[in-house]
Amino acid sequence: MNSFGEQVPGEGLAHAVTPEIAAEAAVWIARLHGPDRSALMERECLAWQARSAAHRLAFERCTDVWQDVPRVRLADAYASASLGDAVAGPALHAGSERVLRRFLPVATALLVAVMAVLMAGTGLPLNLWRDAEVYATQVGGQQLVLLDDGTRVSLNTSTRVSIEFKSDLRAVTLESGEALFEVARDPSRPFVVRVAGSEVLALGTVFSVRLGSSREIAKSDLAVTLIEGQVSLRPAEAGKARGVAPATPVLMQAGERIRLLSAEGDSAAPATLQLDKPRIEPLMAWKRSEAVFEDVSLADAVAEMNRYHRTPIVLNGDSSLPQLRVSGLYRTGDSAGFAKAVAALHGLVVQEHAGRLELTPPH
Repeated sequence: MNSFGEQVPGEGLAHAVTPEIAAEAAVWIARLHGPDRSALMERECLAWQARSAAHRLAFERCTDVWQDVPRVRLADAYASASLGDAVAGPALHAGSERVLRRFLPVATALLVAVMAVLMAGTGLPLNLWRDAEVYATQVGGQQLVLLDDGTRVSLNTSTRVSIEFKSDLRAVTLESGEALFEVARDPSRPFVVRVAGSEVLALGTVFSVRLGSSREIAKSDLAVTLIEGQVSLRPAEAGKARGVAPATPVLMQAGERIRLLSAEGDSAAPATLQLDKPRIEPLMAWKRSEAVFEDVSLADAVAEMNRYHRTPIVLNGDSSLPQLRVSGLYRTGDSAGFAKAVAALHGLVVQEHAGRLELTPPH
Protein backbone atom coordinates (compact mmCIF):
# COMPACT_ATOMS: atom_id res chain seq x y z
CA MET A 1 0.00 0.00 0.00
CA ASN A 2 1.14 3.56 -0.60
CA SER A 3 0.27 7.02 0.75
CA PHE A 4 -2.91 6.98 -1.37
CA GLY A 5 -4.04 3.79 0.39
CA GLU A 6 -3.79 1.90 -2.88
CA GLN A 7 -1.98 -1.13 -4.18
CA VAL A 8 1.33 -0.26 -5.81
CA PRO A 9 2.20 -1.16 -9.40
CA GLY A 10 3.26 -4.76 -9.86
CA GLU A 11 0.83 -6.16 -7.29
CA GLY A 12 -1.89 -7.42 -9.66
CA LEU A 13 -2.89 -4.05 -11.01
CA ALA A 14 -2.59 -5.09 -14.66
CA HIS A 15 -6.18 -6.29 -14.47
CA ALA A 16 -7.26 -2.79 -13.39
CA VAL A 17 -5.68 -1.11 -16.40
CA THR A 18 -8.53 -1.00 -18.85
CA PRO A 19 -8.04 -0.27 -22.57
CA GLU A 20 -9.48 3.19 -21.89
CA ILE A 21 -6.89 3.94 -19.19
CA ALA A 22 -4.09 2.62 -21.38
CA ALA A 23 -5.36 4.85 -24.21
CA GLU A 24 -5.34 7.89 -21.96
CA ALA A 25 -1.79 7.11 -20.83
CA ALA A 26 -0.67 6.73 -24.43
CA VAL A 27 -2.13 10.13 -25.29
CA TRP A 28 -0.41 11.75 -22.32
CA ILE A 29 2.95 10.34 -23.45
CA ALA A 30 2.32 11.53 -27.01
CA ARG A 31 1.43 15.03 -25.79
CA LEU A 32 4.37 15.30 -23.40
CA HIS A 33 6.78 14.37 -26.20
CA GLY A 34 5.13 16.81 -28.59
CA PRO A 35 5.96 20.40 -29.50
CA ASP A 36 3.39 21.96 -27.16
CA ARG A 37 4.57 20.62 -23.81
CA SER A 38 4.04 23.13 -21.01
CA ALA A 39 4.10 23.39 -17.23
CA LEU A 40 0.30 23.33 -17.19
CA MET A 41 0.27 20.14 -19.23
CA GLU A 42 2.74 18.52 -16.81
CA ARG A 43 0.55 19.45 -13.82
CA GLU A 44 -2.54 18.07 -15.52
CA CYS A 45 -0.70 14.82 -16.25
CA LEU A 46 0.42 14.50 -12.62
CA ALA A 47 -3.16 15.09 -11.48
CA TRP A 48 -4.36 12.37 -13.86
CA GLN A 49 -1.79 9.92 -12.47
CA ALA A 50 -2.86 10.75 -8.91
CA ARG A 51 -6.42 9.60 -9.58
CA SER A 52 -5.55 5.90 -9.20
CA ALA A 53 -2.73 3.38 -9.06
CA ALA A 54 -3.98 1.94 -12.37
CA HIS A 55 -3.40 5.31 -13.98
CA ARG A 56 0.15 5.45 -12.61
CA LEU A 57 0.92 1.89 -13.70
CA ALA A 58 -0.32 2.57 -17.24
CA PHE A 59 1.75 5.76 -17.41
CA GLU A 60 4.87 4.04 -16.08
CA ARG A 61 4.55 1.17 -18.57
CA CYS A 62 4.00 3.64 -21.40
CA THR A 63 7.13 5.50 -20.33
CA ASP A 64 9.13 2.27 -20.16
CA VAL A 65 8.23 1.17 -23.70
CA TRP A 66 8.31 4.62 -25.32
CA GLN A 67 11.79 4.18 -26.78
CA ASP A 68 11.04 0.66 -27.99
CA VAL A 69 7.76 1.25 -29.83
CA PRO A 70 8.26 0.45 -33.54
CA ARG A 71 7.08 2.70 -36.35
CA VAL A 72 6.66 5.84 -34.21
CA ARG A 73 7.82 8.82 -36.23
CA LEU A 74 7.23 12.06 -34.35
CA ALA A 75 7.70 14.30 -37.39
CA ASP A 76 5.02 12.42 -39.31
CA ALA A 77 2.72 12.19 -36.34
CA TYR A 78 2.73 15.85 -35.42
CA ALA A 79 2.47 16.88 -39.06
CA SER A 80 -0.79 14.96 -39.37
CA ALA A 81 -2.34 15.69 -35.98
CA SER A 82 -3.11 19.10 -34.52
CA LEU A 83 -2.10 18.70 -30.91
CA GLY A 84 -2.16 22.11 -29.23
CA ASP A 85 -5.16 22.18 -26.92
CA ALA A 86 -7.07 19.47 -28.81
CA VAL A 87 -7.23 17.32 -25.71
CA ALA A 88 -7.41 18.95 -22.30
CA GLY A 89 -7.59 16.93 -19.12
CA PRO A 90 -11.39 16.38 -19.11
CA ALA A 91 -11.36 15.39 -22.78
CA LEU A 92 -9.27 12.35 -21.91
CA HIS A 93 -12.28 10.76 -20.29
CA ALA A 94 -14.25 10.56 -23.52
CA GLY A 95 -13.01 7.05 -24.41
CA SER A 96 -9.97 5.64 -26.15
CA GLU A 97 -11.39 5.51 -29.67
CA ARG A 98 -12.14 9.21 -30.08
CA VAL A 99 -8.98 10.26 -28.23
CA LEU A 100 -6.61 8.08 -30.22
CA ARG A 101 -7.98 9.31 -33.53
CA ARG A 102 -6.61 12.76 -32.72
CA PHE A 103 -3.11 11.47 -31.98
CA LEU A 104 -2.42 8.73 -34.51
CA PRO A 105 0.04 7.26 -35.28
CA VAL A 106 2.07 8.01 -32.09
CA ALA A 107 -0.54 7.07 -29.48
CA THR A 108 -1.76 4.04 -31.42
CA ALA A 109 1.67 2.46 -31.76
CA LEU A 110 2.42 3.17 -28.10
CA LEU A 111 -0.94 1.83 -26.94
CA VAL A 112 -0.49 -1.45 -28.81
CA ALA A 113 2.91 -1.98 -27.22
CA VAL A 114 1.92 -1.08 -23.68
CA MET A 115 -1.27 -3.17 -23.77
CA ALA A 116 0.79 -6.14 -24.90
CA VAL A 117 3.06 -5.63 -21.88
CA LEU A 118 0.19 -5.12 -19.43
CA MET A 119 -1.78 -8.14 -20.58
CA ALA A 120 1.14 -10.52 -20.87
CA GLY A 121 0.62 -13.40 -18.48
CA THR A 122 -2.75 -12.19 -17.20
CA GLY A 123 -4.83 -14.57 -19.29
CA LEU A 124 -6.94 -11.69 -20.57
CA PRO A 125 -7.68 -11.51 -24.31
CA LEU A 126 -5.96 -8.73 -26.21
CA ASN A 127 -7.80 -7.58 -29.35
CA LEU A 128 -5.36 -5.38 -31.23
CA TRP A 129 -7.57 -5.02 -34.31
CA ARG A 130 -11.30 -4.87 -34.70
CA ASP A 131 -13.46 -7.41 -36.45
CA ALA A 132 -14.89 -6.50 -39.83
CA GLU A 133 -17.10 -3.41 -39.80
CA VAL A 134 -19.65 -2.42 -42.42
CA TYR A 135 -20.50 1.13 -43.48
CA ALA A 136 -23.17 2.08 -46.01
CA THR A 137 -24.91 5.13 -47.44
CA GLN A 138 -28.36 5.47 -48.95
CA VAL A 139 -29.27 7.11 -52.26
CA GLY A 140 -28.05 10.70 -52.06
CA GLY A 141 -26.20 10.10 -48.81
CA GLN A 142 -22.54 10.57 -47.95
CA GLN A 143 -20.43 9.53 -44.97
CA LEU A 144 -16.90 10.14 -43.73
CA VAL A 145 -15.36 7.20 -41.88
CA LEU A 146 -12.18 7.73 -39.84
CA LEU A 147 -10.41 4.40 -39.36
CA ASP A 148 -8.32 3.49 -36.34
CA ASP A 149 -5.04 3.92 -38.24
CA GLY A 150 -5.89 7.49 -39.27
CA THR A 151 -7.10 6.61 -42.77
CA ARG A 152 -10.09 8.61 -44.01
CA VAL A 153 -12.73 6.93 -46.18
CA SER A 154 -15.34 9.16 -47.83
CA LEU A 155 -18.40 7.23 -49.03
CA ASN A 156 -20.48 8.60 -51.88
CA THR A 157 -24.14 7.84 -52.67
CA SER A 158 -25.37 4.20 -52.52
CA THR A 159 -22.03 2.91 -51.28
CA ARG A 160 -21.28 -0.06 -49.06
CA VAL A 161 -17.87 -1.09 -47.69
CA SER A 162 -16.65 -3.64 -45.18
CA ILE A 163 -13.43 -3.00 -43.28
CA GLU A 164 -11.18 -5.54 -41.60
CA PHE A 165 -7.86 -4.68 -39.98
CA LYS A 166 -5.32 -7.34 -39.00
CA SER A 167 -1.84 -7.13 -37.54
CA ASP A 168 -0.25 -7.42 -40.99
CA LEU A 169 -2.93 -6.10 -43.36
CA ARG A 170 -5.57 -3.40 -43.67
CA ALA A 171 -8.34 -4.55 -46.00
CA VAL A 172 -11.44 -2.78 -47.30
CA THR A 173 -14.00 -4.42 -49.58
CA LEU A 174 -16.02 -2.06 -51.78
CA GLU A 175 -19.29 -3.89 -52.42
CA SER A 176 -21.03 -1.09 -54.30
CA GLY A 177 -20.82 2.61 -55.08
CA GLU A 178 -17.84 4.95 -54.84
CA ALA A 179 -15.33 5.83 -52.13
CA LEU A 180 -12.33 8.12 -51.70
CA PHE A 181 -9.45 6.72 -49.65
CA GLU A 182 -6.88 8.93 -47.90
CA VAL A 183 -4.56 6.25 -46.60
CA ALA A 184 -2.34 6.67 -43.54
CA ARG A 185 1.13 5.37 -44.27
CA ASP A 186 2.16 2.13 -42.54
CA PRO A 187 4.73 0.08 -44.51
CA SER A 188 4.33 -2.88 -42.17
CA ARG A 189 0.59 -3.17 -42.96
CA PRO A 190 -0.32 -2.70 -46.62
CA PHE A 191 -3.70 -1.15 -47.37
CA VAL A 192 -5.80 -3.12 -49.88
CA VAL A 193 -9.16 -2.24 -51.44
CA ARG A 194 -10.88 -5.31 -52.86
CA VAL A 195 -13.53 -4.71 -55.49
CA ALA A 196 -15.17 -6.91 -58.14
CA GLY A 197 -12.24 -9.28 -58.55
CA SER A 198 -9.58 -6.56 -58.43
CA GLU A 199 -7.34 -5.29 -55.66
CA VAL A 200 -5.88 -1.81 -55.22
CA LEU A 201 -2.71 -1.98 -53.12
CA ALA A 202 -1.46 1.19 -51.41
CA LEU A 203 0.79 2.35 -48.58
CA GLY A 204 0.20 6.07 -48.05
CA THR A 205 -1.76 7.70 -50.82
CA VAL A 206 -5.07 9.21 -51.97
CA PHE A 207 -7.26 7.49 -54.53
CA SER A 208 -10.89 6.84 -55.42
CA VAL A 209 -12.62 3.66 -56.50
CA ARG A 210 -15.94 3.59 -58.29
CA LEU A 211 -17.94 0.46 -59.06
CA GLY A 212 -20.62 0.75 -61.74
CA SER A 213 -21.16 2.70 -64.95
CA SER A 214 -19.23 5.90 -65.51
CA ARG A 215 -20.45 9.07 -67.19
CA GLU A 216 -18.11 8.78 -70.15
CA ILE A 217 -18.46 5.06 -70.84
CA ALA A 218 -21.81 3.68 -69.83
CA LYS A 219 -20.65 0.07 -69.67
CA SER A 220 -17.55 0.76 -67.56
CA ASP A 221 -17.63 -1.49 -64.50
CA LEU A 222 -14.73 -0.23 -62.41
CA ALA A 223 -12.77 3.02 -62.26
CA VAL A 224 -9.72 3.75 -60.09
CA THR A 225 -8.44 7.34 -59.95
CA LEU A 226 -5.10 8.07 -58.29
CA ILE A 227 -4.85 11.57 -56.84
CA GLU A 228 -1.64 11.34 -54.80
CA GLY A 229 1.09 8.76 -54.35
CA GLN A 230 1.30 5.42 -56.10
CA VAL A 231 -0.88 2.32 -56.13
CA SER A 232 -0.88 -1.06 -57.81
CA LEU A 233 -4.04 -2.36 -59.46
CA ARG A 234 -3.97 -6.13 -59.74
CA PRO A 235 -6.18 -9.21 -60.04
CA ALA A 236 -7.51 -10.56 -56.77
CA GLU A 237 -5.49 -13.25 -55.05
CA ALA A 238 -5.48 -16.73 -56.48
CA GLY A 239 -8.55 -18.82 -55.92
CA LYS A 240 -11.01 -15.92 -56.02
CA ALA A 241 -13.37 -15.06 -58.84
CA ARG A 242 -11.72 -12.92 -61.51
CA GLY A 243 -14.65 -10.55 -61.92
CA VAL A 244 -13.53 -7.20 -63.33
CA ALA A 245 -9.75 -7.29 -63.18
CA PRO A 246 -6.71 -6.48 -65.31
CA ALA A 247 -4.78 -9.35 -66.87
CA THR A 248 -1.61 -8.35 -64.98
CA PRO A 249 -0.77 -5.87 -62.20
CA VAL A 250 -0.60 -2.21 -63.24
CA LEU A 251 1.41 0.42 -61.35
CA MET A 252 -0.48 3.72 -61.36
CA GLN A 253 1.02 7.19 -61.10
CA ALA A 254 -0.61 10.30 -59.61
CA GLY A 255 -3.21 11.85 -61.91
CA GLU A 256 -4.00 8.64 -63.75
CA ARG A 257 -7.36 6.90 -63.99
CA ILE A 258 -7.89 3.30 -65.02
CA ARG A 259 -11.28 2.11 -66.21
CA LEU A 260 -11.95 -1.61 -66.51
CA LEU A 261 -14.72 -2.81 -68.82
CA SER A 262 -15.90 -6.36 -68.28
CA ALA A 263 -15.73 -8.77 -71.19
CA GLU A 264 -19.26 -9.36 -72.45
CA GLY A 265 -20.36 -12.98 -72.16
CA ASP A 266 -17.14 -14.16 -70.49
CA SER A 267 -16.86 -13.40 -66.80
CA ALA A 268 -13.53 -15.25 -66.56
CA ALA A 269 -11.78 -13.15 -69.20
CA PRO A 270 -9.63 -10.16 -68.21
CA ALA A 271 -11.38 -6.82 -68.45
CA THR A 272 -10.51 -4.28 -71.11
CA LEU A 273 -8.26 -1.63 -69.57
CA GLN A 274 -8.39 2.06 -70.49
CA LEU A 275 -5.98 4.59 -68.95
CA ASP A 276 -6.28 8.37 -69.09
CA LYS A 277 -5.46 11.52 -67.11
CA PRO A 278 -8.74 13.37 -66.47
CA ARG A 279 -9.23 16.60 -64.57
CA ILE A 280 -9.54 15.51 -60.95
CA GLU A 281 -11.72 18.40 -59.74
CA PRO A 282 -14.89 17.38 -61.63
CA LEU A 283 -14.46 13.76 -60.53
CA MET A 284 -14.24 14.75 -56.87
CA ALA A 285 -17.00 17.39 -56.97
CA TRP A 286 -19.35 14.94 -55.26
CA LYS A 287 -17.52 15.59 -51.98
CA ARG A 288 -19.03 19.10 -52.11
CA SER A 289 -22.44 17.67 -53.07
CA GLU A 290 -21.91 18.93 -56.63
CA ALA A 291 -21.87 17.42 -60.09
CA VAL A 292 -19.63 19.12 -62.64
CA PHE A 293 -20.21 18.43 -66.33
CA GLU A 294 -17.80 19.53 -69.04
CA ASP A 295 -19.38 19.01 -72.47
CA VAL A 296 -20.84 15.57 -71.70
CA SER A 297 -23.84 13.99 -73.36
CA LEU A 298 -27.25 14.56 -71.83
CA ALA A 299 -27.60 10.80 -71.38
CA ASP A 300 -24.41 10.63 -69.28
CA ALA A 301 -25.37 13.72 -67.26
CA VAL A 302 -28.80 12.27 -66.50
CA ALA A 303 -27.26 8.96 -65.46
CA GLU A 304 -24.98 10.77 -63.04
CA MET A 305 -27.76 12.90 -61.52
CA ASN A 306 -29.96 9.83 -61.11
CA ARG A 307 -27.39 8.33 -58.73
CA TYR A 308 -28.35 10.89 -56.09
CA HIS A 309 -32.16 10.88 -56.14
CA ARG A 310 -34.91 8.28 -56.03
CA THR A 311 -36.99 10.23 -58.55
CA PRO A 312 -35.30 9.40 -61.86
CA ILE A 313 -34.98 11.68 -64.85
CA VAL A 314 -36.09 9.97 -68.06
CA LEU A 315 -35.42 11.07 -71.65
CA ASN A 316 -38.39 10.68 -73.99
CA GLY A 317 -37.72 11.50 -77.60
CA ASP A 318 -35.79 10.45 -80.68
CA SER A 319 -32.16 9.32 -80.72
CA SER A 320 -30.86 12.89 -80.94
CA LEU A 321 -32.09 13.79 -77.44
CA PRO A 322 -29.48 11.75 -75.47
CA GLN A 323 -26.71 13.25 -77.60
CA LEU A 324 -27.37 16.85 -76.57
CA ARG A 325 -24.38 18.35 -74.75
CA VAL A 326 -24.39 19.57 -71.15
CA SER A 327 -21.91 21.68 -69.20
CA GLY A 328 -22.17 23.34 -65.81
CA LEU A 329 -22.25 22.80 -62.07
CA TYR A 330 -25.34 21.30 -60.41
CA ARG A 331 -26.29 20.25 -56.90
CA THR A 332 -26.43 16.50 -56.45
CA GLY A 333 -29.91 15.47 -55.34
CA ASP A 334 -31.55 18.44 -57.07
CA SER A 335 -32.99 16.48 -59.97
CA ALA A 336 -35.80 18.97 -60.54
CA GLY A 337 -33.41 21.90 -60.69
CA PHE A 338 -31.16 20.07 -63.14
CA ALA A 339 -34.10 19.07 -65.36
CA LYS A 340 -35.41 22.63 -65.48
CA ALA A 341 -31.98 24.03 -66.30
CA VAL A 342 -31.43 21.55 -69.13
CA ALA A 343 -34.92 22.14 -70.44
CA ALA A 344 -34.31 25.88 -70.58
CA LEU A 345 -30.95 25.35 -72.27
CA HIS A 346 -32.19 23.06 -75.03
CA GLY A 347 -35.84 24.10 -75.33
CA LEU A 348 -37.21 20.91 -73.78
CA VAL A 349 -40.32 20.26 -71.71
CA VAL A 350 -40.21 18.88 -68.15
CA GLN A 351 -43.15 16.79 -66.95
CA GLU A 352 -43.55 14.88 -63.70
CA HIS A 353 -45.27 11.61 -64.44
CA ALA A 354 -45.56 8.26 -62.64
CA GLY A 355 -42.91 9.11 -60.06
CA ARG A 356 -40.34 10.36 -62.52
CA LEU A 357 -39.24 13.51 -64.32
CA GLU A 358 -39.59 13.28 -68.09
CA LEU A 359 -37.59 15.45 -70.47
CA THR A 360 -39.17 15.62 -73.92
CA PRO A 361 -38.85 17.79 -77.03
CA PRO A 362 -41.59 20.40 -77.47
CA HIS A 363 -44.67 19.18 -79.34
